Amino acid sequence: MQIKSHKDFASGLMFVGVGAIFSYIATTYNMGTAAKMGPGFFPFWLGLLLSVLGAIITMSAMSAKTAEDKIEQWHWPSVLWVTGSVVIFGIVLAYLGLMLSILVLVFISAMASHEFHWKGTIVNGVILNVIAYIAFVWGLKLQFQVWPSFFTA
Repeated sequence: MQIKSHKDFASGLMFVGVGAIFSYIATTYNMGTAAKMGPGFFPFWLGLLLSVLGAIITMSAMSAKTAEDKIEQWHWPSVLWVTGSVVIFGIVLAYLGLMLSILVLVFISAMASHEFHWKGTIVNGVILNVIAYIAFVWGLKLQFQVWPSFFTA
């Protein structure tokens, strides 16, 4: 068999690897049963599902029906902008709170795009803030500092 889509092949292998690691780490937690799930149950099965999906993608990359597709060279400045934005988000979360940290994340990662627009970035930041607030603060009731302490004091 010959690899037709190198992108699909590489992403499929990545999914298999990440899923296998998650499933392996999940086995160190109590699995429980389907009726009474332990903390390792969901990550184990989710990792297994990711690995199976990755295997399917990897196999489909070698199908005769798949169009040929090579992996392009990475644009390293974009990779560094996105990676840096996540690192900075983790650093400033405790100081700026969730809302401003998400805006920082969005603006820094938007710098990776060749089509950067202020309007779209602001809209994206606002929408992500609304989604994060609804999901994490209201829905999951996580104890995040939503706003910086100098706003709420």
